[in-house]
Amino acid sequence: MTRRRRALITVAALVTCAGAQPAAAPAAPPRLSVPSAILVQPQTGDVVYARGADRRRPIASTTKLMTALLALERRKLSDRMTAVGYSGAPAESVVGLSAGERMTTADLLRALLLASANDAAATIAVNIGGTTRNFVREMNRRARRAGLTRTHYANPIGLDDPRNESTARDLAKLALLVRRSAFASAVMNRPSAVLHSGSHVRFIANRNTLIGAVGWMNGVKTGHTSSAGYCLVGAGRRNGVELVSVVLGTPSEAARNADTLALLRWGFKRYSRVTAATPRSAVAHVPVRDQGRHVAVVPARTVRVVVRRGERPTLRPTGLPKQLEGPVARGTRVGSLLVTRRGRVVDRVPLVTGAAVARASLWQRTSNLRPPLAALLVLGLVVGGAASLSAGRRRSRRRGRQTRSETA
Repeated sequence: MTRRRRALITVAALVTCAGAQPAAAPAAPPRLSVPSAILVQPQTGDVVYARGADRRRPIASTTKLMTALLALERRKLSDRMTAVGYSGAPAESVVGLSAGERMTTADLLRALLLASANDAAATIAVNIGGTTRNFVREMNRRARRAGLTRTHYANPIGLDDPRNESTARDLAKLALLVRRSAFASAVMNRPSAVLHSGSHVRFIANRNTLIGAVGWMNGVKTGHTSSAGYCLVGAGRRNGVELVSVVLGTPSEAARNADTLALLRWGFKRYSRVTAATPRSAVAHVPVRDQGRHVAVVPARTVRVVVRRGERPTLRPTGLPKQLEGPVARGTRVGSLLVTRRGRVVDRVPLVTGAAVARASLWQRTSNLRPPLAALLVLGLVVGGAASLSAGRRRSRRRGRQTRSETA
């Protein structure tokens, strides 16, 4: 599995694991100041922690995750969009787009995800939807298709509106969808960026102050309004283990960061990425025909799996032949290795021969025959050899008589 493959599980898995209870942990869950929070482990689909995770709340600029998702799905990164005239309140976050200015989708997404720019969100909405109202309809349609059953959007920005709401669980699912994009994942892991398109070069900073300050943090999106409080959809990766967190409604930015870090650090203690098998270790042995030995069967690549602490994945070879007959080159595929976690297949790896198998010699082929057959074969060889020797002697005697007659 890649960072995206090798790393992430489908969003649907979160639905099936919605009632999952945390496994035994080395410590009790952290005390949080937040009314709504969730922590998920994408590779297993586990909901590791939940508090008020299905409670509808205002979500501020975490709304922009859906705006970003539609931009990623509907436009190429190189496409240029025409900025709309956006007039926001003095406290709103903007990058100062002028009406008619043209900026690439890539730079608009950088402005949206890092600086949380409201003018970038408004520009994306009008360019994709034709009008903001139409775009909001598309946001809600996409939310339904994604299974975000307790989410409703009223604007593409996240401004306070009683109809603009979601839940911690739905935001975690949405974050996983957005993070399928390698571009978006890379952007959200940057403390700053430079926007080169548009009327002039712009320098922007990530409003998620944990990025850059905490080495293993790599996302996702902040939000804040007077109604929503301080919100953060967070993400981190340590030792091959990924976690996604959501905290909604904290009283301050400091509390938002503290609750996020407490959740993630606690979660990392509960999971590990284990090496289940390597090409150096045999997972099965297959008999070699006529040679009285077995050849080792090994995985074609190293298999690593994320599990809860104390868990082990299960390995099951499948499709192996009853026996092999040489010659067979080393590395020849002979089956598959099914890797399961809690009864579910999480990886399928080719199985190959760990050594070459030579062709069996005549003696090896005959020595494994049944005794009567072997005796007959040996007798045939002896008789054939004797007959051949006798014929040779007769030819020799004839040549001798012919030579004597010529000399006489």
